[in-house]
Amino acid sequence: MPRLARLAAEELPEVEKTSYSAVVRELVRKNPEFFLFATLAAIALRLLFILRVPAITTDSFVYGDIAKNWLEQGIYGLSGLTRVSPTDIRLPGYPAFLALIFGVFGMEHYRAVLLLQMLVDIATCLVIADLARRLLSPRAAKTAFLLSALCPFLANYAAAALTETWEVFFTALALDFAIAGLEGSGWLPWLACGLASGGAILMRPDGVLLPIAIELYLAALILVRRPRVSPVGTLQFSLRAGLVLALSALLPLVPWTVRNWHTFGVFQPLAPRYANEANTFVPFGFERWMKTWIADYASTEEVYWAVPGSPIDAEHLPSRAFDSQDEQDETEQLLDDYNQHLQIGPELDRRFERLAEKRIRQDRWRYWLWLPLLRIADMWLRPRTEILPCNSRWWEFDEEPRWLAVMIALGTLNLLYLGAALAGLVEERRTPNLGLLLGFVMLRSAFLGTLENPETRYTLEAYPVVILLAASAWEHWRSGQGNARERGSRRLRSLLAKWRIGHAEACTDVLGKQFNGRSVANPIGLGQILHGLDEQALAVDVARVRTALAATRRLGGDGNGKNLGHRLFAL
Repeated sequence: MPRLARLAAEELPEVEKTSYSAVVRELVRKNPEFFLFATLAAIALRLLFILRVPAITTDSFVYGDIAKNWLEQGIYGLSGLTRVSPTDIRLPGYPAFLALIFGVFGMEHYRAVLLLQMLVDIATCLVIADLARRLLSPRAAKTAFLLSALCPFLANYAAAALTETWEVFFTALALDFAIAGLEGSGWLPWLACGLASGGAILMRPDGVLLPIAIELYLAALILVRRPRVSPVGTLQFSLRAGLVLALSALLPLVPWTVRNWHTFGVFQPLAPRYANEANTFVPFGFERWMKTWIADYASTEEVYWAVPGSPIDAEHLPSRAFDSQDEQDETEQLLDDYNQHLQIGPELDRRFERLAEKRIRQDRWRYWLWLPLLRIADMWLRPRTEILPCNSRWWEFDEEPRWLAVMIALGTLNLLYLGAALAGLVEERRTPNLGLLLGFVMLRSAFLGTLENPETRYTLEAYPVVILLAASAWEHWRSGQGNARERGSRRLRSLLAKWRIGHAEACTDVLGKQFNGRSVANPIGLGQILHGLDEQALAVDVARVRTALAATRRLGGDGNGKNLGHRLFAL
């Protein structure tokens, strides 16, 4: 790590900001040792997660089942008791990736999936570095690469057979191309930005927030005055960029939309909001009741995911789930009725709906503002250990010592990343086009506040922005430290020069009295002359003063005042 830090601190020449892959290659070529060691560290960290705590979850098997049926039977669907049924509960991006891996390495070969995701995640680190180069500086790009490579949260999800690694990659790539387009590099960056946005949408339906944020920023540019020499921000520029972005982002969704219309007779360009099959009952009343009190991931794990099929323990409900003893009794009765059948039918769902309506009427601010803010805070601030064998109730600290240490370390690291990002935001608040990244983070956070299942992984897509701002804070801190050291060094040199000059004057005074004062007095004006100069000149002339002191020591043994005066005059 110290070696990587020294390598990251090396100065880099400014490079042209309008090219993309050529500039990235040049950045790596000029710093091969740094990128080699940082990449090896990134690989080691991700292999640690892959080999020790791989995460193959229930969602992973859903994606894998779709991919396997797609390969073997040509049906994009889920396996049933007797046949495979077509489905639209998952977008086709990640199943297509799994199908490719299964076709090459063997069916359900999830280890190969995770290893390839490791490479994708390292590519994400390079994209984040290029984003930092465009917005900040080449030196900040190296810092951003190092922070990305050593980020345990990105590495953890590279070891999970889930969409997050690809989603973060496409998000960072789209933002990078958008910044390139805002630098006035023509329409090709906007085409690439749209295609990357389309890739993000094909992975997860909330990926649609990415092109929406970029389109909103383009619209905002029209209202902001720009220098006339720049076409960016004009109505023509925003319309052209927005049109290219929208068409290229929506184009990958066309086959999926047509397939859903042909198979199910519904217009579904994304995926169902509650991941439900067509013509199946959705307990909207229960979903609404959850949003009247849920604020943390632990409740998602213990209550929300339990429905259907698993019992719910009323002891897991927090005190904010009821406002009175009567309401608590009613809630516990509803849960007892659910636990008898482990299903929520229409009648039970209507009872949950009535309870939700009553709670919303009692405190609308809680439902519409305070709870969404708490859910957003939980998704950003809690320890990111949801796919590790750690207790989701982290605040109880009831854990094995090993995993307790992991939980504390990851929680602290997350706060450090976020704190550094806030510091970087203060430093870079006037950076051109940073508003695009901040707008995306705010839009995504606001959307996440509306969900009834807060999960920290949903904020991972915004972590490239966090890393970029943290890199900025680190660079500003290093620059401040360097400036402070330089000021201190100059002050020390100045004081040292003054002391030496004073010492030289004292020596010459003694010599002048001991030998021939008249012959020495005028030539010994060197100290007085130097004393009248400013601090910078004093620092520069230290060498001359040192020579003068040496000369006076040699002349002390001459005993000839005239000869002494001659030598000092020559000096």
